[in-house]
Amino acid sequence: MNRVSKISLSLAGLALASMIGFSAPALAAGDQKKPERQAWSFAGVFGTFDRAQLQRGFQVYREVCQACHSINRLAFRNLAEKGGPEFSQGQVKALAAEYEIPDIDDSGEPTKRPGKPSDRFPKIYANDQAAKAAQGSVPPDLSVITKARSYERGFPWFLLDALPFFSYQEHGADYVYALLTGYTKKGDDKWNAYFPGQKIGMARPLNKGQVEYAGDTPRTVEQYSRDVTAFLMWAAEPKMEDRKKTGFAVLIFLFVFAGLTYFAKKKVWSYQAH
Repeated sequence: MNRVSKISLSLAGLALASMIGFSAPALAAGDQKKPERQAWSFAGVFGTFDRAQLQRGFQVYREVCQACHSINRLAFRNLAEKGGPEFSQGQVKALAAEYEIPDIDDSGEPTKRPGKPSDRFPKIYANDQAAKAAQGSVPPDLSVITKARSYERGFPWFLLDALPFFSYQEHGADYVYALLTGYTKKGDDKWNAYFPGQKIGMARPLNKGQVEYAGDTPRTVEQYSRDVTAFLMWAAEPKMEDRKKTGFAVLIFLFVFAGLTYFAKKKVWSYQAH
């Protein structure tokens, strides 16, 4: 075998090894499963949130997740803003008043008052020590959880994810949905197929029929998980729809500007001899 052939084989081996490496799950640990890509209404360049789904997701958060997890980066008024669940101003005002917000009275003493739309959702625990004493560990704030969690889709999908009209940025939502539906082992409420090591500190949070939806929406773990994940995706990026509209408008402008620049260049230099 000549030297050129050896070099070619070596390069082919490196390429194969790279492909295998890129294809390996980013969160692999033991028999941990890799989340599957889900069909989200908010995925893609033209994706938008489903208002009814966001409202159901908030209901699941409030009735289940709120027992341990806060969404402290979100203000009550955000729930009424365009692009979100779009509750009415009256609904948001009544909702905020149900919460007690830490404050300081006129004499400088700590007190609590009913919440206002301008307030943020209060923290569930006063500090990490209180959370540990109550839960054994500190439950993460869920405000940006869908941005803080992710997984790699492997080669060649990660290349397509970077392209404007093929981009996929919902890896965190896939992971959260997989985690919520990953409690499949009978007799062990803390075994989760998608968590590193399969042992998670959070016991199974959702069960069939746990949340009473209005209408005929299925009351299943899968539906609850999908709805609350969509709500948390919006909580992490409440201006997503505006961002996508602006981004698309910018792309159109750049294409038009590039065309005008090209024809202007042709016109300016058309009188010059080449």
